[in-house]
Amino acid sequence: MPAPRPHPRRSESQKVDDSLPRGVLLASAWSWRLLLIGAAIAVLLFLVVQLRLIVVPVLIAILLSALLIPLRDLLMRAHLPKWIAIVLCMAITIAIIGGLVFLVGQQVRSEAGTLRHQTMASVEALRTWLMGPPFNLSNRQIDGGISQITDAIQADTQVLINGALSVGSTVGHFVTGLLLTLFSTLFILIDGAGIWRWAVSVFPKRARLAADGAGRAGWATLGTFVRVQILVASIDAFGIGLGAFFLGLPLAIPVAVLVFLGSFIPIVGAVVTGTLAVFIALVYKGFWFALIMLAIVLFVQQVEGHVLQPLIMGTAVKVHPLAVVLVVTAGSLLAGITGALFAVPFAAVLNAMIGFLSADTGTRGSPPLAQRGTALWQVVPAERVRRNRVLPGK
Repeated sequence: MPAPRPHPRRSESQKVDDSLPRGVLLASAWSWRLLLIGAAIAVLLFLVVQLRLIVVPVLIAILLSALLIPLRDLLMRAHLPKWIAIVLCMAITIAIIGGLVFLVGQQVRSEAGTLRHQTMASVEALRTWLMGPPFNLSNRQIDGGISQITDAIQADTQVLINGALSVGSTVGHFVTGLLLTLFSTLFILIDGAGIWRWAVSVFPKRARLAADGAGRAGWATLGTFVRVQILVASIDAFGIGLGAFFLGLPLAIPVAVLVFLGSFIPIVGAVVTGTLAVFIALVYKGFWFALIMLAIVLFVQQVEGHVLQPLIMGTAVKVHPLAVVLVVTAGSLLAGITGALFAVPFAAVLNAMIGFLSADTGTRGSPPLAQRGTALWQVVPAERVRRNRVLPGK
């Protein structure tokens, strides 16, 4: 009969683990892993900030591509060659952007003289108002206040000098970013599928199916978000711009363009840009026109918040309004206007990808294609109409 094998001596670390409650062990295990994940995210954010002159144009190109790829596919289904469809997509994009810039520049140039006279008249009216009750300020006090403001600006000469010296660099960065955006958009339209296949090949083989499915779910959500957001932004810009036009406000077209661009920051952007229309009405038309313009802006925002966002955006992108406010605030704190612009699409894509992976882990007994198809239509509402093509047996 063989002798019993002696039990291996337990290490000191095992003895310590046995002496600790299970909750402490779980908390410590989670803590170091969360710290490691947080450190990785911090390093990633640091790299993004350092490479922002490359990252931001590429992100804008991805947004444009999510809008243009369906148009390219539509033109190709109309029996146009792929290269002609791509050229048309790029030409339409450049024409729209150039047309908006031309309209804004033309109106600003045509109304420059009138705006100058109205601005001087508004300044004199403000001075008269400050000299009357309830302020009863004298000319000396008003001039002293203006001098204090001027001195405060001149006191920060270093910032002004640095800003002046960086003008050439800023213009160069803008041109570089614009060209990088156009080239990135062009190559995504040409070979976006090949670029995605290469990105998926970076993952381990066992994770490629999940990465591919999560990426497709995120891309479908991003495309839906961009199309719906353009519709919402157009309605906001049309409503506020039309109100400014009928009230006879100057710069109605630039205000509408700013509202359109600002509406890509949900909930916050259109309010801020709409405030500009109210300020213009107050300066150039008076209090009652400003009050009417404020009512128009509030009405448009109520329509967006209670009709457009729930009915259109809510059914297309499943992101709670509270989450929208929080991610926009976090994005603006981290990266200013750029962060606020990309915060909501990033959250929507991340939500779709996590939803796909969660649905995928819950259906491990199903074939891989069924897992991907089922999860895709579950987490991306806009894909439900395509479910029969993804799952022909359903």
